Amino acid sequence: MKAQIKNYLSLTKKEWNGMVVLIVLIALVLIAPYVYQWLRKDNTINVTAFNTAATALNNANPQLLNGNRSSNNAQHKFDPNTASADDWQKLGITAKQAAIIKKYTAKGGRFRKAEDLQKIYGLTKIDYARLAPFIVIPKENTKGNIVVELNAADSAGLTAIDGIGGAFAKRIIYYRERLGGFIAKEQLKEVFGIDELKYDEIKKQVKVNAARIRKININTVTFDKLRLMPYLNYKQVNAIVEYRKQHGDYASISDLKNIAIIDDNILRKIEPYLVFK
Repeated sequence: MKAQIKNYLSLTKKEWNGMVVLIVLIALVLIAPYVYQWLRKDNTINVTAFNTAATALNNANPQLLNGNRSSNNAQHKFDPNTASADDWQKLGITAKQAAIIKKYTAKGGRFRKAEDLQKIYGLTKIDYARLAPFIVIPKENTKGNIVVELNAADSAGLTAIDGIGGAFAKRIIYYRERLGGFIAKEQLKEVFGIDELKYDEIKKQVKVNAARIRKININTVTFDKLRLMPYLNYKQVNAIVEYRKQHGDYASISDLKNIAIIDDNILRKIEPYLVFK
């Protein structure tokens, strides 16, 4: 038994030499990094001299140290109302941000002052701070500073408003017809696409003559006609008609308070448009 184990574990001279070589190679690989560090001497960087050289280089060519981004950013004056999508991207704005800006101006949106750029969705404060010094917005002739009466103007009259194009004019007229007319110009914000930014842009160019609104006789109006009122949904219109059938004509706005699904906020909105005959 011992003889068998001895024969199994015994090594030939050739095998023993190979093992020695392998051990030596492993040892050399392990100690090589330490030998390299010992032999190699790092040169100490003179920080003061480096900074002095960098400052001199920057003074000679500021864009060289700032890299390509400086050349892409706003280095020249530009008008945000006329800049193309490519122009915006050259100014360091992303393609998505540029698309949002161009969509806004395509719909008739205008930048009256540099600060208006901050209202664009997706544009960061850092972007604005970087671009603001280079923004130049020429003074515009606002078409004679006209003021349009919303309840009388046709499509041509509405497009005379600086910032309102054909699409917005059609939406305003459509909403006005459903509503019966505007009692306050703030109602423009209820028109699809007219947000606070757009409203601020046009509010000084419009006025409202509430005497022009078309009123609804709540005691004779049909379901289909009352359904056009933007402030009432289908169930509320149906409730008004059914209550009238069951209880007779409405004497005043107070009678409508008996309808549970119509709250005071809705009543305040529709009251100017109602007559009780």
